[in-house]
This record gives sequence, structure tokens and C-alpha cells, in this order.
Amino acid sequence: MAHFERIRDVISGPFSPEIMRQRAAAGWQLVSLEWRRELPESEAPSEGAFAEDIPYGLRISDDRQRLEIDPTENRVLMLMMELLVQDFPYSSIVSDLNEKGFRMRNGRPWNRVALFNMTPRLIEVGPRLFSTEEWRRLRQRFSSPKEQEAF
Repeated sequence: MAHFERIRDVISGPFSPEIMRQRAAAGWQLVSLEWRRELPESEAPSEGAFAEDIPYGLRISDDRQRLEIDPTENRVLMLMMELLVQDFPYSSIVSDLNEKGFRMRNGRPWNRVALFNMTPRLIEVGPRLFSTEEWRRLRQRFSSPKEQEAF
């Protein structure tokens, strides 16, 4: 079975066909082109355009080749999960996040609807969060002595 390697060239200036000649000479085949433009406020993305947001808790790496954990957003997810596990109401969780200076990506304070909308993301990242040493320390901090014996 053939194995393939893929790379992505990030173009930061005017396009030059020279990079295509260099890649082709090295045995690379062009498999896709990605275009981008700033969308005017009055225009919706065209069909097939990539319009997905980066999942909360992740960011684009410095090399722009992958997603990596965003430490601040990951801390927010951890705090949300911790307070939900302790059965705090959404209003208390929102207050705690805002009092600690955490803001949503748009810079606004957290609210109950935004917290509720994070539920699918919390479910998605739960297994990763629960397996961290930080989570084990948090869990021991708020568990009963009987529950601690189970750890």
C-alpha cells in the first residue's frame, strides 16, 4: 500500500509560480488550492466555504499546521466542568467565570445561554479533561473522604 505525505505552504505575499515548479521538481503533486478573502458584512459565506469555528479550548498553532490546546480556554473548560460536577447552577458558574476575569471569545462576559451552549463541547472534551492530573487534584479537593478512597 502506498503512503503519502502532505504539506501545506502558507503564502504570505504575492503568489509566485516558482514554488509550484520547485515542489513539482521534488516529486510533489498539487492536490488542492485554498482561497480566502475578507467577507463584507453584507455578504454571507458562499456554499461550500469553510465557515466552522475553531472548537473552544483550541487555537491554531504558530506554524499554522494544526490545532493546539489554548491554555486560557482550557482552564475555562476545566472550571466549567469542575463547577458542573459540583452541581452549581448556571448562574453561579457564570458569576464565578466573570469574577475571575474570564471572557467569551468575543470579549463579552459569560452568560447562562453561552454556558449552556458550551455543553456539547464539554461532553466532547470531558474524556481528555478527566484523564489529566489537574482534574485528579481538583476532584480530590471537592470529593468526600469516602469518594477519595476510590481514587
